[in-house]
Amino acid sequence: MSSHTPKRRITMRDLQARTDAGQPWSMVTAYDALTAGVLESAGVPALLVGDSAAMVVHGHDSTIPITVDEMLPMVSAVVRGTSEALVVADLPFGSYQEGPGQALATATRFMKEAGAHAVKLEGGLSVLPQVEALASAGIPVVGHLGLTPQSVNLLGGYRVQGRGESGQLLMRDAKSLEAAGATAVVLEVVPEELAQQVSEILSIPTIGIGAGPGTDAQVIVWQDLLGLTPDPAPRFVRRYANLRDVMTEAVGRWVDDVQNRTYPAAEHSYR
Repeated sequence: MSSHTPKRRITMRDLQARTDAGQPWSMVTAYDALTAGVLESAGVPALLVGDSAAMVVHGHDSTIPITVDEMLPMVSAVVRGTSEALVVADLPFGSYQEGPGQALATATRFMKEAGAHAVKLEGGLSVLPQVEALASAGIPVVGHLGLTPQSVNLLGGYRVQGRGESGQLLMRDAKSLEAAGATAVVLEVVPEELAQQVSEILSIPTIGIGAGPGTDAQVIVWQDLLGLTPDPAPRFVRRYANLRDVMTEAVGRWVDDVQNRTYPAAEHSYR
């Protein structure tokens, strides 16, 4: 009998166990099967199919335009391209704000049609009924506080959130999301001291992006991580490669070879 242990999906319970043990963990965005497989092979336990696809895939200047129907194929592709990573789907703008019924209907589509394992939505007190409805239906839901890109027009741009008295409101919202049934909370672009405090008062994991080193996990857009997006990069981004230059140079050499008729060569042709 083979001793091989079949692979299984990582769950939010597994990630909670890492947090309980004091082990930081990572989450990276993914929008296609091939990239998702690479990220999983590199040891990333959780993948976020973010509404950031509106910007890095579709070329919009904010996350607001992307729709559920545009995101469903990406979520499905990421699920098919992996066998172990937890796949979290962003609920895009306009797909849950109407109330619990709309949120449940949208999340159900991501779970049933695309195979997502959890969903994420933005906001604090205003979305507590939605979080409660999803949790009651057995859908793991991740909250998102601080800089909430879907509210960029209200916030007046992409700027640090949670300074001064607003930090107390953020802490209140974080506790409320946990009480409503959220399984984790993303903290985006908030002062590191505040993120540390929120992490200490919550029992569920905090996932930081531009929130300092004190959160339980970190999330990043893969194109930022690997240097595919152009400068300037956000302050919190550390580029671990420069794929933009690598790709530009490689494609440029191919273009030259085509123009010089050195590609395709004999070994690339059929007889």
